[in-house]
Amino acid sequence: MSNPLQDAVSYHYGKFPPRSLSYEVLLDPVFETGNALSRYDQMLAAMHNSEILLAPLRNQEAVASSRMEGTISTLDEVLRIEAEVTDDSDAAFLQARSEAVETFLYARALQRIQREIETGRPLSEFLIRQAHQILLSFGRGANLAPGAYKTEQNYIGERRRQSVNFVPISPEALPAGMQMLMAFIQGSPMNPLLKTALAHVEFEALHPFKDGNGRIGRMLITLMLWTSGLIRQPHFYVSAYFERYRDDYIDAMRRVSAEDDWTGWCRFFLLGLKEQAEHNIVVASRISALYEEMKLRFREELKSEWSIEALDFMFTNPSFKNSKFTAHDRIPAHVAASMTRKLREVGILSQIQPGAGRRPAIYGFKPLIDIIRAETEL
Repeated sequence: MSNPLQDAVSYHYGKFPPRSLSYEVLLDPVFETGNALSRYDQMLAAMHNSEILLAPLRNQEAVASSRMEGTISTLDEVLRIEAEVTDDSDAAFLQARSEAVETFLYARALQRIQREIETGRPLSEFLIRQAHQILLSFGRGANLAPGAYKTEQNYIGERRRQSVNFVPISPEALPAGMQMLMAFIQGSPMNPLLKTALAHVEFEALHPFKDGNGRIGRMLITLMLWTSGLIRQPHFYVSAYFERYRDDYIDAMRRVSAEDDWTGWCRFFLLGLKEQAEHNIVVASRISALYEEMKLRFREELKSEWSIEALDFMFTNPSFKNSKFTAHDRIPAHVAASMTRKLREVGILSQIQPGAGRRPAIYGFKPLIDIIRAETEL
């Protein structure tokens, strides 16, 4: 029987942060990526409300990031859970596939950490562990020590082939490794794009948890770009690029430990950010244009003083229980019910799940869902 570890690369003990990078190689990529991110951020600033308009893309990121780790779910499943879950009850999880719940929890974890940082908490080990605890709080993940660091050696590889590609840091060395990583994130004066690149690959090499490391590591990218001031809202999602070039992504990370190739990793990472930023500009433009188009359409179809409130609700909740819409604090219930009927008649709302007995129907805001779905299917 062959040794599953024979081709494995092991963690780069004592080499983080790297002593040097080839800055002459990285100068142009840093400049071009910074420009692309700046254009994207300027678009966010010009939007009516980037939180309302781009928050739905968290679901697209959740699907792509989870899919990279073999958790396959559809956008429709995630939207259905999002509509069913209430602030005080997660009972909807019981009726959903565990894979779809895991994907939904990715978006929930990112939102929770965003709120914590907005209250003044720094990006820290505590918040990373909190995100992990939320991510694995239900289903299969609940048995994988949510929020707790690994206590046994873990491995990265192909289960079907019974081969190991990478051996992360040992559990004994992990606490010091995480402290080193957080000190680097919080204190290094390095260019923030390069710092984000190095922090991501180091987190993945540490692989601090039993499961969910890839999703938390990619979440860290968004949070670092935001907290460093490169983007004004945490709405930058890069998993689609990494999924598209998954083999290159894994190879570039392995070469960091195998060949000390930190510069090569940074080039790959910066190219990914640049390409994704340019793509995100197109998607953000599409969503912004949809908002303006729907603003006119809602006024024409609804002929109501509350048409903009209804539009903002549906952008924030692209799938929703009708009972939640009719309980809107600014729109009278009978008006909201009438709006739902009218928007269904003209094809703006689609029915995701019919009502039955005391269970309200679930509707989807079709024009926005179509844009998000196109992203998840790239």
